[in-house]
Amino acid sequence: MRRSGLLWMAVAAIVIGGCSKTEGTKPEPTSVGTGGAGADVKSDAEFVHDIALKNMTTVELSRMARDKATSPGIKAFAERMIDEHGAAGDKLKSIVSGHSVEWPAQLDDKHRKTADELARKQGPDFDSDYVKSMVEGQQDLAAKLESRLDVQSLADWKTAAAGRAESKTMPEPTVELRDVAVRPNKSDSEITMKINQWAADTYPVAQKHLDTARALANATKKRSTN
Repeated sequence: MRRSGLLWMAVAAIVIGGCSKTEGTKPEPTSVGTGGAGADVKSDAEFVHDIALKNMTTVELSRMARDKATSPGIKAFAERMIDEHGAAGDKLKSIVSGHSVEWPAQLDDKHRKTADELARKQGPDFDSDYVKSMVEGQQDLAAKLESRLDVQSLADWKTAAAGRAESKTMPEPTVELRDVAVRPNKSDSEITMKINQWAADTYPVAQKHLDTARALANATKKRSTN
C-alpha cells in the first residue's frame, strides 16, 4: 500500500498532541475487531461484495475530508485512507478478476445515503461525522476480515499488539509487528485461499486505521467541548 509520508507525520503530531492533554486518564484498550475469527464466514462472492462497498465508501468519504476537513490531522488521515484503501481495493479486484465474483460498479443505497449525509455537513460538524464514520467503518471492516483469518494467529497478533502498545496508539503493524504474522484460514479452493490471504495482509493495517480514527475522534470531541 502506498503512503503519504509527510501527511502521515502530521497525523501523528495531531494525535500525540491530543493525547498529551489526557495524561492521568485511564487508557483505552488497543483497538481490535469485534467479529471473532472463523465466525459467520460468507461465500466468497458475498464477502468480496461487502468489502468492496466498504472500501469504496471509505475512499469517497475520505476524498470529501481531504477537501472539506478543518483539521490538518484529519486531512492527512483522509489522504492515507484514499491511498491505502484504494490500493487494497485494486488488489482484491485483481484477485477475483476472471472468477464468478461480481464487483459493485457503484455504492448501494445504504452507503450512498451515508455519503450524501456527510456531504451536507460543514466545519467542525463535518470533521466529527467523518471520523465517526471512519471508526464505525473500520471496526466493521476489521470484524469481517477476522472471519477469514486463522484463529490462533489472530489471537497471537492481538496479544503482541496489546503488549507493545506504550500509549493509546497501537504499534505500527508493518514495522513493530512484522514477526507476528496474521495467517489466513486454510482452504482447498485456490480463489478462497487468495481472498483469505488478502484479508490477512489487510487486517493489521485496518486495525491501525481504526486505532488512529478513534484517536482523532477523541481529539475532535475535546476540541468541540473547549
